[in-house]
Amino acid sequence: MHLSWLELRDFRSYESLTFTPDPGLNVLIGDNGAGKTNVLEAVGYLSRLRSFRAAPDAALVRSGAEAAFIRGGVERESGELRVEVELPAEARRRILVNGKRPRRNADVAVEVPLVAFLPDDLDVVKRGPSLRRDYVDEIAAHISPAAGADRTEYDKIVRQRNRFLRDEGHHADPVTLAVWDERLADVGGRLVATRLSLLERLEPHLSAGYASVAGEGAERLRADYEAWWLRPDDPAGALAEALLERRKRDMDQRTTTVGPHRDDVALWLGDRPARTHASQGEQRSVALALRIAAFSLLEERHGRPPILLLDDVFSELDVNRSAGVIDLLPNGQVFVTSARHDEVPLAGKRWRVADGSIEELGSAAPELGVR
Repeated sequence: MHLSWLELRDFRSYESLTFTPDPGLNVLIGDNGAGKTNVLEAVGYLSRLRSFRAAPDAALVRSGAEAAFIRGGVERESGELRVEVELPAEARRRILVNGKRPRRNADVAVEVPLVAFLPDDLDVVKRGPSLRRDYVDEIAAHISPAAGADRTEYDKIVRQRNRFLRDEGHHADPVTLAVWDERLADVGGRLVATRLSLLERLEPHLSAGYASVAGEGAERLRADYEAWWLRPDDPAGALAEALLERRKRDMDQRTTTVGPHRDDVALWLGDRPARTHASQGEQRSVALALRIAAFSLLEERHGRPPILLLDDVFSELDVNRSAGVIDLLPNGQVFVTSARHDEVPLAGKRWRVADGSIEELGSAAPELGVR
């Protein structure tokens, strides 16, 4: 599986772009601000249907344009999957898959599995729970369209319940609130059950991924799901009870104070919490291990490597951690960005990104070919 072509119009810094990447390794070289990450962001959007920078769709439209367009073809054994996205600056987006509206958007992530290594991956380890929840949910969405649909539906229900609480406060009708609670517990229970199952499947990949980066003798990396309200054998029932227990507090605070949107995925190195008790170097190794584990699990699940995006990763890594990433690189399709040729110790097709265009430079010199 690989991206065979990409077309952009009025997307970020690109007025118009046609790009035919290599099915193997693609190294995009360009100055800071040249638009390298914008290309990776567009590739990622064709899989996740959202920006990996967490940017709103309106921010992806080139300044002065009415809409952005992203189109691409993904070559698979069963034939080409063509994904087309229109992002109006002031209206709802439009998505077509092989010329038709998809039955559900969550299907696209399963058809186009993708893993992105980003400069801010360290935030997944160091910052709050939302990024770690997103990490787990993104992997699940690439495995099962139901998982992606449940996350979308859960977020929608929480927004609607919170709106109801903001509007009504202590005057909220208990019958109406009970209806929201039932829906929240049902979908939220499925979402948590998916997270627990995925973390169990991810565990050996996390351990192996951290060992590949940190070296032999490294402490074991694991991820634990933390939710005070949870009963693993009945998450939906436990959430329903917790919502009832927290009802007065929710009415006081006019927001939903319990549920999967408040849970955490705690990362541990041995018996130490990685967020607060690991060194900067250890945290960076954990961040890399998270992506390596995601990649390994998706490759295992789909029987083929996902598309891999490496955005300015090598400039941040020392030799040992770079080697760990290089060992990960599959025979599948990889996109790497860098400001300098010599920062990327890989042999593959190279492209110059400048002035809103991409120009082929050929392959890397042999002396750069670590692999």
